[in-house]
Amino acid sequence: MITFDEVSVVYDGAAEPVLHDVDLTVQEGELCLVTGHTGVGKSTLLGAVNGLVPHFTGGTLFGRVVVDGRDTARYPPRELADVVGVVGQDPLDGFVTDTVEEELAYAMEQLAVPPATMRKRVEETLDLLGLADLRHRPLYELSGGQQQRVAIGSVLTAHPRVLVLDEPTSALDPTAAEEVLAAVVRLVHDLGVTVLVAEHRLERVVQYADRVLHLPGDGRVVSGPPAEVFRTSDIAPPVVELGRTAGWSPLPLSIRDARRAAAPLRARLDGVAPPPARAAPPADAAAVLTARGVTVSYRGVPAVREVGVELRAGEVTALMGRNGSGKSSLLWALQGSGPRQAGSVRVGAAGEDRPRAADPGKLSAADARRLVGLVPQTATDLLYLESVDQELAQADRESAVATGPGAGTVPVPARDILDRLVPDVAGSTHPRDLSEGQRLALVLAIQLTAAPPVVLLDEPTRGLDYRAKEQLAGIVDGLAREGRSVVIATHDVEFVARAADRVVVMAEGDVVADGPTPEVIVASPVFAPQIAKVVAPLPYLTVGQVAAVLAGPGGGA
Repeated sequence: MITFDEVSVVYDGAAEPVLHDVDLTVQEGELCLVTGHTGVGKSTLLGAVNGLVPHFTGGTLFGRVVVDGRDTARYPPRELADVVGVVGQDPLDGFVTDTVEEELAYAMEQLAVPPATMRKRVEETLDLLGLADLRHRPLYELSGGQQQRVAIGSVLTAHPRVLVLDEPTSALDPTAAEEVLAAVVRLVHDLGVTVLVAEHRLERVVQYADRVLHLPGDGRVVSGPPAEVFRTSDIAPPVVELGRTAGWSPLPLSIRDARRAAAPLRARLDGVAPPPARAAPPADAAAVLTARGVTVSYRGVPAVREVGVELRAGEVTALMGRNGSGKSSLLWALQGSGPRQAGSVRVGAAGEDRPRAADPGKLSAADARRLVGLVPQTATDLLYLESVDQELAQADRESAVATGPGAGTVPVPARDILDRLVPDVAGSTHPRDLSEGQRLALVLAIQLTAAPPVVLLDEPTRGLDYRAKEQLAGIVDGLAREGRSVVIATHDVEFVARAADRVVVMAEGDVVADGPTPEVIVASPVFAPQIAKVVAPLPYLTVGQVAAVLAGPGGGA
């Protein structure tokens, strides 16, 4: 179905090719998982399948890419639309209509599908992806996860023979991600659709993959069965890392496989308390933000219902819940930029040279940002200059002159933070030419250069690989050690297990759970990380905790 014949891709001004002499064949009905660290060329590999590379992206493509008998060098993307469906990293970039139903029908209109067939496919897709209740909703009103499902659905209605998905579950809660992946697997098994998926949250996808295409970063593509590739790859999901740590063979790719092999491991861990995933905050830490009765509604529809929350200095709080539960609305209300119909928000702590009862919603935008910093879900909204260096320099200048509420700490250079998140990003690169993960890392660096007492991060791990997420966790730890309170709205349960002290779960605008991370996420089959599911009922959350116990005296590692 897809053939790469000695394919190399070189972008203008690049010293080395992104892809180098790639030879591979993808058969009809295969589900291929494309893996690799941020910026190694996964999006380039996927873009070559439907001709976006090089027809749209520029650069030079050497060799041949043939899809269903069509050479992409001679067929531009518009002439491959009936064969290859593509869902990019940012669903908003691909929307061309106003409502959900119109977006699902648009591709079929361009392909001249008969109206009766169009209507039938729209209804099937609405049910398949759980979008029936949103059919008439404007796209801009949807949450990020809902937009992602609409983007996938708009491609599926055209019934392509090849489906290319770039980070398809990055904005979805665990349940919604499982539903989308189950739908994709049905397309593979029942209709013989060939699927290429690039995904950083490998724990969600690896069990469904027939083959892994791993990009180690030197231009090569390593192809093989998942267990074979992950045995030596520099990137792997937690369940595979656990298998490596415990010495299991063959390596498990699913919770079920790992549970079958884990009985001896659970026996060795039983009775040994796991070391903490991160240092606990002081028990007597002062509250730096207090919210009471916060209510947010849009056109009379409540999004946040009388929520009260207290954020303490040095504490990292994870805000979790299904898509549309009100997480982003709550963050914007706490920061002061978003609507708030009722309730109060107070930011302040003893010893600071500013009012103890400052309400960000009643201050100017500049002063509010110095009290509560927010990285939005669509982080690229904050990028407006012509190069990475210009963005970083502007962030440094703004940090250096910050004298309002919340100022007073020594700013960390934005370049240093960016290099810790995603190293080797060229300063001359235009921000819009970066990958999704690199752009997010750039925005994080800008916002964290002179972080205020409260830092709110909305889906910060979207587009980041495991290495970058570990570095982000280190930055979050550093902010907490400085006495700042950090709130992370996320669906990434693995990141929460590593980085959060406390978990707050929302549903339909209400807080339904609030407590220490191990108590809240282990008790939920939806939010529990892979390691917790494998070694349950033992209270372990991460591979690092297991490895530390096995490496200790009597651990038998």
